[in-house]
Amino acid sequence: MSLIQDDLDQTGDDREERIAEYIVAHPDFFTRHAEALAAIDIPHPTGDAISLIERQVRTLRDQSLNYRRQLEDLVAVARENDALAKRLHRLTLALIETRSFDEVLNTLQDELREQFKADSVEMKLFASEQLEAHAHEPGPALFSDFLKRARPNCGQLDKAQLEYLFGPQAGETGSAALIPLTAPPLAGVLAIGSRDPQRFHEGKSVDFLQRLAEVVSATLQAASGPGV
Repeated sequence: MSLIQDDLDQTGDDREERIAEYIVAHPDFFTRHAEALAAIDIPHPTGDAISLIERQVRTLRDQSLNYRRQLEDLVAVARENDALAKRLHRLTLALIETRSFDEVLNTLQDELREQFKADSVEMKLFASEQLEAHAHEPGPALFSDFLKRARPNCGQLDKAQLEYLFGPQAGETGSAALIPLTAPPLAGVLAIGSRDPQRFHEGKSVDFLQRLAEVVSATLQAASGPGV
């Protein structure tokens, strides 16, 4: 009697929850009651009723499709990263052969335009002390904070930075990647420009750019010498 009363006291939602908990706790329920499984029809968004088994099959198929898409995305990212690593390796080998700042810049322009589809590549170098002693000068004043953070940055630059870095091409540059360079007694900025405003968006990963910064900085350090 108490069980009946308990059941009567429960709301519809409570009863449904108890039924659901029981079925989950007894996965062999539909094995023992196959006729119940066959009799269950579930409304479908199309308006047709489908059996529970069909619903399960469709759910599993949808999940499988979702997992497949996720896997394809992971494979695509892995392939892209592998290709990127190979291009960086090629660029590194090319930079090793350089002996002067002009050769470094020419190599960067050639490789980044050919291998990385950059529309423009510029490099600006300053004496390290300029960042503090001559911060009012155009270059150091525009990039002193950026160089202090020592981390690549992607996005749309302000007008002054665009004109300083890209000159006549400033108006054609929709987005850019800024890469800090540290090669005491020099510091500088490597700028990679694109006509596409979304090519170097603010949320873009900078891991590759950070590795590029290390490679170019080391190359500049090796190329520096008396009179430079």
